[in-house]
Amino acid sequence: MAKIKKKHTEGASRTYTTRNRALKKLQVSLQDFRRLCILKGIYPVEPRSRKQANRGSTKLTTFYYSRDIQLLLSEPLIEKFRAHKVFLRKLQHALGKDDLTRARSMDTNRPTYTLNHLVVERYPAFADALRDLDDGLCMMFLFATMPIIKGELVTGDIVNECRRLSTEFMHYVIHTRALRKVFLSIKGIYYQAEVQGQPITWI
Repeated sequence: MAKIKKKHTEGASRTYTTRNRALKKLQVSLQDFRRLCILKGIYPVEPRSRKQANRGSTKLTTFYYSRDIQLLLSEPLIEKFRAHKVFLRKLQHALGKDDLTRARSMDTNRPTYTLNHLVVERYPAFADALRDLDDGLCMMFLFATMPIIKGELVTGDIVNECRRLSTEFMHYVIHTRALRKVFLSIKGIYYQAEVQGQPITWI
């Protein structure tokens, strides 16, 4: 006797998953899910048939590939996010009871995490990192030109660090004679340099 297939176990309904289903599967908040997607480079997709992908429903929703969500299940950052939430809850509890000594002690032992494994995963070779350097350079040069204002989100340390890094990069370009093109526009001056065979453009 032939095995009866269950509904929504094949085709588009299996290939794609909705955001709500992904949140339930990962057991994370929407904010943490968005942060994970940005860090891991996972983007929403548009299925050919939204009705089939959404198991017969025509409700507007965001879709992701099921395989991408499956990969996120084994991401160690999820545990770090959960540990940080527990820490914040305990800190709020200590502050609520006016236990400042405990709160200070907890604040000094704040849980931290690194993104080193994500960098290695996304850029296995130096050439891969160079290909994706354009946006980072534009942002760094933008921050380097910002004024230092007390009380702002962008602190003086960040601005000074960007100035130092941008100057060092320009010195590297001059020293290696890597500059290939310069273009003047309303937005600013566009530069293009070639580093290890990879063209890098910034403003």
